[in-house]
Amino acid sequence: MRVDKFLWCVRYYKTRNIATQACKKGRVKVNGNVVKPSREVYATDKIELRKDQIMYQLTVNDIPPSRVGAKLVDIYRTDTTPKEAFETKELLKYSKDYYRKKGTGRPTKKDRRDIDDFYEDE
Repeated sequence: MRVDKFLWCVRYYKTRNIATQACKKGRVKVNGNVVKPSREVYATDKIELRKDQIMYQLTVNDIPPSRVGAKLVDIYRTDTTPKEAFETKELLKYSKDYYRKKGTGRPTKKDRRDIDDFYEDE
C-alpha cells in the first residue's frame, strides 16, 4: 500500500490529498528516509511524520484493506510518539503572549499608540 494511502487509512490525515502534499513537502519519513507519496509501506516499517508541530512516530503492524474506523486504527499501527512531543505543543500554546485575540480586526487607537511607543524606544 502507498504511504499516503496508509496515512489516510489510519486517520492521520483527513484526505488523501493532504497526505500526498505532506509527503511531497518532505514531512513523512519511512525508516529514516524522506519518501514520495507512491512509496510502498510494509509491516514493521517505521514512519515519522510532522503534523501540527509534532513529530509522530509509528510502526506499521498490518496493512488495512481500506480506511478504518477510529476504534480499529490500533490494529494496523503502533504509536510510539514520545509524550514530550505533545507537552512541547502545550507549552508552545502558552508561550504565545497575545494582547488581542486572533481575528478581532484592526488595531485600536490605543494599540497603535503602544506600537508607536515601542518603536520610538529603539
